[in-house]
Amino acid sequence: MASLSMAPVNIFKHGADEEKAETARLSSFVGAIAIGDLVKSTLGPKGMDKILLGGGKGGNVTVTNDGATILKAIGVDNPAAKVLVDMSKVQDDEVGDGTTSVTVLAAELLREAELLIAKKIHPQTIISGWRKATQVAREALKDAAVDHSNDPERFQEDLLNIARTTLSSKLLTHHKDHFAKLAVEAVMRLKGSGNLEAIHVIKKLGGRLTDSYLDEGFLLDKKIGVNQPKRLENVKILIANTGMDTDKIKIFGSRVRVDSTAKVAEIELAEKQKMKEKVERILKHGINCFINRQLIYNYPEQLFAQAGVMAIEHADFAGVERLALVTGGEITSTFDHPEMVKLGHCKLIEEVMIGEDMLIRFSGVALGEACTIVLRGATQQIMDEAERSLHDALCVLAQTVKEPRTVYGGGCSEMLMAKVVSDLAHRTPGKEAVAMESFAMALRMLPTIIADNAGYDSADLVAQLRAAHQENKITYGLDMSQGLIGDMVALGITESFQVKRQMLLSASEAAEMILRVDNIIKAAPRKRVPDHHPC
Repeated sequence: MASLSMAPVNIFKHGADEEKAETARLSSFVGAIAIGDLVKSTLGPKGMDKILLGGGKGGNVTVTNDGATILKAIGVDNPAAKVLVDMSKVQDDEVGDGTTSVTVLAAELLREAELLIAKKIHPQTIISGWRKATQVAREALKDAAVDHSNDPERFQEDLLNIARTTLSSKLLTHHKDHFAKLAVEAVMRLKGSGNLEAIHVIKKLGGRLTDSYLDEGFLLDKKIGVNQPKRLENVKILIANTGMDTDKIKIFGSRVRVDSTAKVAEIELAEKQKMKEKVERILKHGINCFINRQLIYNYPEQLFAQAGVMAIEHADFAGVERLALVTGGEITSTFDHPEMVKLGHCKLIEEVMIGEDMLIRFSGVALGEACTIVLRGATQQIMDEAERSLHDALCVLAQTVKEPRTVYGGGCSEMLMAKVVSDLAHRTPGKEAVAMESFAMALRMLPTIIADNAGYDSADLVAQLRAAHQENKITYGLDMSQGLIGDMVALGITESFQVKRQMLLSASEAAEMILRVDNIIKAAPRKRVPDHHPC
């Protein structure tokens, strides 16, 4: 019988790479833990910011402590790190906040898993223990959740507390009362619809952050045409996306030869006539305001002015889409059938001045919940970060209006979940108990990191908090303004149940997925072939 060769057989294409067993697992752990370490210094009310410098020509600067923004901006090559980056994006899309917490929790779970695997505990045993731990933690969170939706006053206070808690870890922390009121007022105007498209945010340089305000109308950062009415009441609006330049011959590369300048004048006249007919077709809709996504050239602008119609040009696509939504109209491209076109309506259009710029305000729009938040600030970076912070608060509030249950923040919920998981570990025989205890330790790391970031003695504070929870003081958490533990009910540190639940589930699922990996196979890079047939 022929003996089998012991030489390793390579089954992959030249250039392909493979990492096996321990090497693959270590590579995954190192990548995921590095991502967690990158963002964990931004966690909590005393978290620090990061400067992200773009690699483009201008090298645009972003200053932020938003986990999703940081992870979106960095290019990662490690597959496990990519899983965590995608998870933070999903958290941002789903609930709008908790992007840093979910990344840090997943990284801490994997840090614990690395120690367990070093003790020769099988990954499937760890996963089985984690699944049971996730289940009891979720039940404990559900039991601790409070619902005040039947009491409008208390629910309003809950919303303000949630907004303050969300903003306390952002740039707006020093003005959190002002911005919390803005955010709650804007979301309450939505009347439970949760349609954040109706809230328009405009950034205007100048002034201070506290000069930001909520305008009960829709503001468009555009100019009204020359010699046209600057104020209109009971307005019928036609929103269009059509070319209002003099219609050129659109055939690529075509030329028109003429034997005299009189012929050129005839072509120009024909083009003018064509544009005049188009404007007449638009005016047949019985409108007194025309808003176009594209440019409106001088001649049609003059025709609109003669007809006493307000024409607004170059309203960008997002502006046109939002205008159609709030005024109840539809975007139109052809004008042959006026009876089929749905016009937008509003009670008043006027010009308003913000800082040194003139904007157009639409008041009394068909969608009554529409409003605009005007942000002011000293630099573009401050306003960009203020917008991201406010966006997080608005998303969380919109989620809370739909799912009104709330839990307490300041590490209180994490300690509560860690306690029930530890209790389950004490009752569970076998190696799964070790995995459950590691899950509880990962949860306890979140209040530890919050305390560390604030410069306090985390070991002492977390030990005090753990003791308080053992004494059934289940509403106790970290008070980072004093550096003590305190009652979160009295301090008003409230978070959305939806955000916490999503954080727990996303982090445990992502950590499980990475833990299952025992092989990483990289495809061979595509060969660069010289192009012998350039166009």
